[in-house]
Amino acid sequence: MKTIGLIGGMSWQSSKFYYEYLNQIVADTLGGSHSARILMSSVDFAIIEKLSFEDNWAEIGKLMAIEAKRLEDAGADVIILGSNTINMVSNYITAAVAIPFIHIAQATGEAIKRRGVKRVGLLGTKFTMEKDFYTKMLEEDFGLEVTIPNVEDRDTVHTIIYQELAKGVFTESSKKKCLSIIENMTAQGADGIILGCTELPILIPEDEIDAPSFDTTMIHSKAAVKFVLN
Repeated sequence: MKTIGLIGGMSWQSSKFYYEYLNQIVADTLGGSHSARILMSSVDFAIIEKLSFEDNWAEIGKLMAIEAKRLEDAGADVIILGSNTINMVSNYITAAVAIPFIHIAQATGEAIKRRGVKRVGLLGTKFTMEKDFYTKMLEEDFGLEVTIPNVEDRDTVHTIIYQELAKGVFTESSKKKCLSIIENMTAQGADGIILGCTELPILIPEDEIDAPSFDTTMIHSKAAVKFVLN
């Protein structure tokens, strides 16, 4: 079995689910007492958050490149970055290492295509929803039509993610707000919903969404395990 290199800590709330999912998928696939071979480098999210709000993506990219190189040097065979938003700087990672990097939007696009969904609503941070690094890949590589919430709803989701979810706060009121936003998107024609923040699936269970939903944390984890087992 090859070794997964996980850049985590963005936030650590979702990183613990990555660790759980990667191991569970390996156990389910191989049976017995098998578990995943994982190296994780976990960053201080406060630094990343500050640079994000300063729109200093170049510096974030440099930091991610350092972490990826550390994982490669430690023996990782593939790199994944446990965040939707920070995959924006994937070009810094791919330039820094010789091993493959699995982009979360690429894995998500493949999962959506397998389900036969054509028009998807995207929830995540304002960076993920408004910048084109995510939507462009889904549209150009997979022929999807991607919609995002209105400005007010984008602000609501963004605030919930940074002020609550990233800090481990998951409330019923925030879940209801997100479900209402999802209902608006499906009413406007979205055939599926991307939970494009790695903490969102923790807040919103799949069975509470009246449309196909795409848990990017689980999808990304499955893609990584498929790579290391093949």
